[in-house]
Amino acid sequence: MEQDPDPNRLRALEDRIEKLKGKGPVKRAPTGVVFSQGEVAWRMVVELVTGMVLGLAIGFGLDVLFGTRPIFLVIFSLLGFGAGIRVMLGTARQMAKDAERSASDERD
Repeated sequence: MEQDPDPNRLRALEDRIEKLKGKGPVKRAPTGVVFSQGEVAWRMVVELVTGMVLGLAIGFGLDVLFGTRPIFLVIFSLLGFGAGIRVMLGTARQMAKDAERSASDERD
């Protein structure tokens, strides 16, 4: 499987080629990974579902191990849901900080 090339190495190589040709380094806008709203939404859905599935799996495993009724399944599914929400909100908070930082960099 082919790996994606490192953009920083490619830029450095292009600058070296331009320098050897006698031109100065190429002026570029700063590049950053920009995710579409759909990609962000899917990421959040995956984080939520992953938390719930892990909670369900742990709860089911403990119920089987201890021979109890679905008490651990219910408890850990709720804990998994809460953990998924917490991770999802943390991701949203981080993306908001990144967007605010990039907006302030563009103004400067």
